[in-house]
Amino acid sequence: QVQLDESGGGLVQAGGSLRLSCTTIGGTLSAFGMGWYRQAPGKEREFVASISQRGGGQYYAKAVQGRFTISRDNTANTVYLQMNNLKLEDTAVYYCAAGVGVPIRFTFWGRGTQVTVSS
Repeated sequence: QVQLDESGGGLVQAGGSLRLSCTTIGGTLSAFGMGWYRQAPGKEREFVASISQRGGGQYYAKAVQGRFTISRDNTANTVYLQMNNLKLEDTAVYYCAAGVGVPIRFTFWGRGTQVTVSS
């Protein structure tokens, strides 16, 4: 069983930056494609970004393209989400996910980390 542990959330002003981290526990990161999803209050969980096992394929939701960057360090068993120029509408709980296949079928989920963007 793979566990995912997110960190790095917090409160930031609009226009600021945060970097989320997700570390795998009990599994090897390199075995999985990884992704980030988010869920805002009253809304459904939505895709944010994904990255292939070796990092060559990265995909982003239109709402974050050009502002967010997903990356991974397989030696550290960690995937990152660098979030720049944050907007009020980025406020959400951010979830890390792991899976296999093309496209990635996410089967393991973290508990989430809160990101709050203030004006």
